[in-house]
Amino acid sequence: MKNICVVGTGYVGLVTGACFANLGNRVACLDIDDAKIKRLRAGELPIYEPGLDTLVERNTRAGRLRFTTDYAEAVAGADFIFIAVNTPTIAGGAGADMSYVEAAARSIATHLRNDAVIINKSTMPVGSGDLVSTIVHEHLTIPTLNVAVVSNPEFLSEGFAVRDFQHPDRVVLGSVDRAAAQRVAELYLPLRAPIVITDLYTAEMIKYASNAFLATKISFINEIARICDLLGADVKEVAAGMGYDQRIGNKMLNAGLGYGGSCFPKDVKALAHMADEAGLHPQLLDAVMKINQDQRRVAIEKLAMELGGPDSLRDKTIAVLGLAFKDNTDDMREAPAIDIINWLIEAGAEVRAYDPVAVETAQKLYPDWQVTYCENEYDTARGCDGVILVTEWKQFHDLDLERLHDVMRGDEKGPVFIDGRNFFDPAQVEQMGFRYHGIGRGKARRKSVQHRTAPAEQPSTVPGER
Repeated sequence: MKNICVVGTGYVGLVTGACFANLGNRVACLDIDDAKIKRLRAGELPIYEPGLDTLVERNTRAGRLRFTTDYAEAVAGADFIFIAVNTPTIAGGAGADMSYVEAAARSIATHLRNDAVIINKSTMPVGSGDLVSTIVHEHLTIPTLNVAVVSNPEFLSEGFAVRDFQHPDRVVLGSVDRAAAQRVAELYLPLRAPIVITDLYTAEMIKYASNAFLATKISFINEIARICDLLGADVKEVAAGMGYDQRIGNKMLNAGLGYGGSCFPKDVKALAHMADEAGLHPQLLDAVMKINQDQRRVAIEKLAMELGGPDSLRDKTIAVLGLAFKDNTDDMREAPAIDIINWLIEAGAEVRAYDPVAVETAQKLYPDWQVTYCENEYDTARGCDGVILVTEWKQFHDLDLERLHDVMRGDEKGPVFIDGRNFFDPAQVEQMGFRYHGIGRGKARRKSVQHRTAPAEQPSTVPGER
């Protein structure tokens, strides 16, 4: 049993603290947000993350997990101190805002009374380990303390964060003090995962390179999807065929409306910024970001095309199914739904929306006078001219298409269904009376081929044959 302090109770900090407590450690989760700590002490989670509520309740009851706003209390006797605070993108720029990290490092140093290992868990720019080490050693009130800094980047996927912590593909650790990194490695031994120990800069870079590569796969398949639409191929079949190649793999090859969330957009932008500052021209990273932003317009373009052109959305009623950037979370940071709703409102459309867990989050962005929030997917679609499926919630995969069609308005050609996640078989949805568009299903080419005039009969080139 180790004494652990986790600074920050967001997605990373709260999951990290609860999971380490569940492994039998004593964990103090610290946050300067008094309201958040009061909620946690009352058993209320400030985020939606499947399985996390059970871990928090169990380990709080067992006395292994506690919550506080007091640095002195939190770091007292701590062997390991994880920094898991927010590192948002600087407003108007691409670099990471390190002010929360710097403040945490200063406060930790000021209150530390024993030797400890400080672990950078937040995603921080390459070189942040040096920054934290410098701040800590400058502010230690007991200069003789032995304090080491280790980079331990997180690889938690929202919606599956508990599972990802408990069953990691690998644990990455970096430090100039290898003994300190090995001490942190011992915390993870119960998970029986591969452990990579390297230097600080390399560990920090592994995180950025991993997220940038995954974002690249998403943007790649989305660009292929746009080509498929025009050439008549089906991107789902293309991705399946590609995925059998072990060098490629089938993960992250689902065409859709692009990536979002707190990690991919921020990390790709930050890595490109670091490359720029180093005098490089990150052409691939720039293209990944541009493709991702363009991809969100695909849904609006397809909807407008079916309804009569760029100006056809005015006074139309459109249902948006899904608000979170992905399923199993209420996080709407960089969510495709934000751009889609903004464009619909700008075009003069009336917007109705539904999400299983993210409505409360959405209401902070769009009050009820801007967007009508509904109780379920069918109430959302009631009286609508078109529906856009934005988030890949499983319950949307199980939609009763006949019921959905019956509650929608549409015109004589039928209501429009934009499947932003390629959940459905195009022929099945069209058979139900919808004008269906997926992402990269090849409809544009096939439709144009179907409507070509048959060529006139040509005379036979074989003598004597007519």
